[in-house]
Amino acid sequence: SSGINAEYGHSGMSLNIFKAWCHDAKNMVIMPGYCVAGTMGHKILNGSKKIETDKGTLTVNLAVEYLSFSAHADAKGILQLIKNCQPKNVVLVHGEERKMSFLIEKITDQFGIPSFKPANGEQITIPCQPQVTATMSKETFKSVRSAENKFDGMVVRRNNQLVLLSKQEAVQQLGLKPHTLNLNYKLSLPAINLEASVIMERLHSQLSSIITDQKLGTFKRQHDGTLNLNSVHITCRTERGGAVVHVSWNVEDEGVGKTVSDILEGCGEDLITN
Repeated sequence: SSGINAEYGHSGMSLNIFKAWCHDAKNMVIMPGYCVAGTMGHKILNGSKKIETDKGTLTVNLAVEYLSFSAHADAKGILQLIKNCQPKNVVLVHGEERKMSFLIEKITDQFGIPSFKPANGEQITIPCQPQVTATMSKETFKSVRSAENKFDGMVVRRNNQLVLLSKQEAVQQLGLKPHTLNLNYKLSLPAINLEASVIMERLHSQLSSIITDQKLGTFKRQHDGTLNLNSVHITCRTERGGAVVHVSWNVEDEGVGKTVSDILEGCGEDLITN
């Protein structure tokens, strides 16, 4: 670009962008053509790590690549370049309105890539989905793979690297105090005249036949008559004129707890009497 190929100290958008980004190793500059000896572009291509400008010294930490292609490629050449580079977005900055609109249609049809053709002086906002790279332990990696779309953990920075910790690792390594959020649901059965043990036995049978998803698990009947599945705990007590079924669970078992409470809310009395 002219800003970088010109003598250093020359103003230009490319030069301004380079000054802002050259310090970060995560960035890259691609030189798309010949750079005259003595210019900033030539120095960058030749591996200079310190470049003097009229406003101070620039430290070059970014990656540098050279790509030889015509700046005046036709539509076919631009489409081929997009195919090779696979960018997240495309911005057309030079050309006739009608031809740019035609090219954007081609880009959308062939690649499904968001494309823009801002007018001179127009500001645009390009949506992006930043990707974050983090390391993790083997145990956490296994948990992430088995968790499908949901994993509860914490990202911390160590030695200038991001590290993904499971909740257990975070508690142990960071000295955190764990907190548990418990949820409760109560179902009143004023018209039921049965012993609590009979109600729990029927609930156990009915819930076992309804909840068949192996990922949720199965309820187990305890010696005291209560039902348990992980942190989900179901109890029953009789009182004058009826009974009360109480369900409690912690937020980690929200899936099972919500399923049980929804079943009881919708047809709890029918489950017990039928």
